[in-house]
Amino acid sequence: MHYEGSCHCGRVAFDVDGDLNGVVACNCSICQRKGALMWFVPRESLHLRTPDEAAATYTFNKHLIRHRFCPECGIHPYGEAKDPQGKDMAAVNVRCLEGVDIDALPVKHYDGRSR
Repeated sequence: MHYEGSCHCGRVAFDVDGDLNGVVACNCSICQRKGALMWFVPRESLHLRTPDEAAATYTFNKHLIRHRFCPECGIHPYGEAKDPQGKDMAAVNVRCLEGVDIDALPVKHYDGRSR
């Protein structure tokens, strides 16, 4: 399926294609604070509608994940990293997608705090 997403103010906007069958809720120090529900897709499935430079980047700890956020409204719509096999991935915050019934999605809890 095709989804449209953005930050609150629209400065960071994107389209994403794929089967949204569930999300991940992580309890690491940043995800718990953001309250993000993440959907992992191949990076090529995420298509920016705004320039890449519209989003700021935050990294911490091992600096492996590029947490992308809007410097205007502060919303974190997606992140970028490589999976264990080295493939480029995107972690889409489904709370930033239009028309998604979040309550209907199964949630897998991930203990990122212990990693």
